[in-house]
Amino acid sequence: MSAPEVEIPSRRRPASSRSALAASSPVTAQDDRSAVSNINESSPPTGNTWAELRRAEKDCQPTPLSADDAEQENPHIVGPANTSDSQVLADYLSIISSSNGGVRMVRPVPASRSKPVLFATVKKRPIGMDNSPNPSQQKLHFIEKLLEPCIDQLIDLYFDKVNICLPLLDLESFKKQHRDAKEKISPALLSCLYAHTLVYWRFSPQLRQYRPPDIRFIWNLANEALYSELHLSPGISTITALLLNIGGRPTTSLIGNGVQLGAAVSLAHSLGLNRDPLPWDIPEAEKFLRMKIWWSLLIHDKWSSLAYGTPSHIQRTQYDVPSPSAAYLQQHGGATGAANAVSVFVALFDLTTNVLDYYLQHLYRVDRERCGVIGNLEFKLNRWVETLGADVRRIITRGTHLDLPGAANLRLAYLSTQLLLRRLELEDDREKHDADSDMLANRYMQVRITAEQIVLLVQDLRETNLGDFWLPVSNFVFPSTTTFLLRCALETESSQLGLAQSSSLRLAWDLIVALRSHKDAYGWDLGDVCLAQHAEIIERLMLPYSTTSAPSMPWPELQEMAIPDASFIDQLFPSLWGTFNSSVV
Repeated sequence: MSAPEVEIPSRRRPASSRSALAASSPVTAQDDRSAVSNINESSPPTGNTWAELRRAEKDCQPTPLSADDAEQENPHIVGPANTSDSQVLADYLSIISSSNGGVRMVRPVPASRSKPVLFATVKKRPIGMDNSPNPSQQKLHFIEKLLEPCIDQLIDLYFDKVNICLPLLDLESFKKQHRDAKEKISPALLSCLYAHTLVYWRFSPQLRQYRPPDIRFIWNLANEALYSELHLSPGISTITALLLNIGGRPTTSLIGNGVQLGAAVSLAHSLGLNRDPLPWDIPEAEKFLRMKIWWSLLIHDKWSSLAYGTPSHIQRTQYDVPSPSAAYLQQHGGATGAANAVSVFVALFDLTTNVLDYYLQHLYRVDRERCGVIGNLEFKLNRWVETLGADVRRIITRGTHLDLPGAANLRLAYLSTQLLLRRLELEDDREKHDADSDMLANRYMQVRITAEQIVLLVQDLRETNLGDFWLPVSNFVFPSTTTFLLRCALETESSQLGLAQSSSLRLAWDLIVALRSHKDAYGWDLGDVCLAQHAEIIERLMLPYSTTSAPSMPWPELQEMAIPDASFIDQLFPSLWGTFNSSVV
């Protein structure tokens, strides 16, 4: 006897409401699902009904940063290969029972051509782990005891100095929950936020009257809180905590940051943050939160790739999140300072994704077929400059308006990208056997001019700029610049006296002096890597030229130091793409 036919239900018939589906999305808080699910919606609302539902949804939805340790499940996006099968199964199960088999669908808003996105529920905690309180909470308690009575001022400082330049959290919703339901905010997120902001302590008029706690001890506690949460109950708040940790200063661990970045990217993919949420039927706050996290993740991934010498994790063909714009980011009533910060951030993001990303693809290619690519790379950088508004373009081309939030960091990011381009051009010409000496000499001069611009930028920095936002991986451009200047000096000078008088070596010395001055006067940490790796050898090389400019120190006979060829510099110093000594960083 043939089996009875089963009618596959239409995809428009599931009884689960849009609000219930939105509540099961990866970024929705978990402690208010029942309230959202009780909204009865048998058919898609239109007109005023839709607006009223949105208002009701906003009232009942807590901030997406909530974390409920009692919740044992986490949404996990269903892969494209299994989406159709899972969708049919979810539709059928929603008809024959109240359970949907652990598959939940986020549908697009009406009139959208976007396809529904499916999430399956997975266990949060490892099998066999009891439901004891999150150990991260204890670490957070220790940190907050050390920070009393400055916690509120430290949070304000984070939003004034960091979040305005690299938007990751929503000011109003975060402060509201911190005031009314602090226990629902991820302990790892709070711990990393506090540690992340300590580097700006001395630049705050309110905080500088207090003695700051030991930043390394606070970071150690924050790391323990983060790794506990990553092991026990990772979620979207964990990604935010990871980004705050990766972006923290001073940079002390290449390996640790690389591991955390990989974990953040993997977790973001599993939660579907690489997908465009704008057509989804979820609250607006959740859409913007998802996009902000993805934007920050992209920036850290690309610049860390350049600094650490490793390929980036995120591929441009595997995400469709729209790029940031003022419409997405302006949240402060049109205030001038906030508008300028938005323009700088948008420019930094476009530089990262439209220029640096292509440079990295070229840099990490394992094949050698590169003919015709270099000119295209330069075109991408020039085209990016042409798209900038007037104020931001002045930051790039003239080095003015550096007092705008994030402007000095953007200027350094542009110069480091230009330095990478010039280095790629130089190496490309060196690989061509038919390259003449004049062409190579011109390439060297182009790189040297860019290096000089970086030195001049560092010399022009003032206290306001040093207390502004900086990507921590920017510190690697300084040893890279110094390495190239030293190489120029060694390749162009044949004598010891000539080496000491080299203009390239003088530029390297000026950079060391400027970085050391900023370190001594303001505790600026971005020059620490360069000072640790290059200060001593440059002081020794400069000593024969000026005994007054270099401090007295034990000094072996320079005459006994053999410099056979240009490979000497590669043996002494790490290159831009080499492995840095983790004990130094």
